[in-house]
Amino acid sequence: MSINRLIGRIKLVTDKTPFSADITEVDGVLMGPWRSPRQMLGDQTYDDHASIHDDATAQKLGFQGGTIEGPTHFSQFSPLGHAAWGDRFLAQGCLSVHYRNPAFEGERIRACLKRAPDGNHAEIWAEKEDGVEVLRGSASIGEGPVATALETRLQSLAPLERPVIMADLKVGMTTGRVPVSMAFDQHMGDLYPFSLEQKLKVITEPSPWYQGDGTPWGRAIIPFEMLSVLLQYTARTGHFPVREPVVGLFADQEIRLMDGPLFVDEAYEVERELVALSGSRRTESFWVKSRAFRASDNKLVASMLLNQATLKETYAAYDADYADLYGADARPA
Repeated sequence: MSINRLIGRIKLVTDKTPFSADITEVDGVLMGPWRSPRQMLGDQTYDDHASIHDDATAQKLGFQGGTIEGPTHFSQFSPLGHAAWGDRFLAQGCLSVHYRNPAFEGERIRACLKRAPDGNHAEIWAEKEDGVEVLRGSASIGEGPVATALETRLQSLAPLERPVIMADLKVGMTTGRVPVSMAFDQHMGDLYPFSLEQKLKVITEPSPWYQGDGTPWGRAIIPFEMLSVLLQYTARTGHFPVREPVVGLFADQEIRLMDGPLFVDEAYEVERELVALSGSRRTESFWVKSRAFRASDNKLVASMLLNQATLKETYAAYDADYADLYGADARPA
């Protein structure tokens, strides 16, 4: 064992931590253990059609099977963030990532974190055993002058030209506030066909604090990956008018805690704002900022920036709609 690895192990053993992950430190990089995340969205549906997490749908699009939902990997960064910043990470932490390659059930993934000199920011990535990166981005605590990975990425995006699936969307659109909460045994709907209780049985990084045992806040806290579920739970209520049916995937995601953690059985209200539109040869994307307010005092407690990329080839009316919008001869070959 190297000196750096040994130092990292001693530090982590002596610090109080709610996680049991065996973390090592090599050349300033904190590395978590290899984990095999579970795919729990095989039965997910959007308006009665299957999603990218369904094996048959994913295979038609060239994937080997149903993909593991991106925020599942966020759990592997919680022990690393806690090792770097202690309990503050669970109250004011931020994970901001671009998803680079899909992961599939049975593959082993490792999370890595390298702190920046200012101490409040870090570079993060998750990789497979063959070195393929699943995601890359930033972790941080609190507000500061350094932009997150997605704040930087948004500044470099070209605007979406000649949208079809997104033709009815306008940046600045908002939704009203919708009440949300998460109980242990609550089924989270068609988008998330499981409960927190079921997730905790297979989560890559279990913690007694997720059950309410020994938590400094005296209550069970919601894991980072399940914040995505909470903030998306009512996404189909008054949702933005994307043309459907269409298959999409998460391309970029940032979850930030301002006054956390968020708690099981606590009442919140969520509102959404469309903040950007972007695209590629194969996709049209819409970026939504979701903000969660604590119902008891109306305080902003968390936010999520999510880029949902829709696949043009999965929208059956794409060519016809394009011709209606821009003329039959307008589409590039």
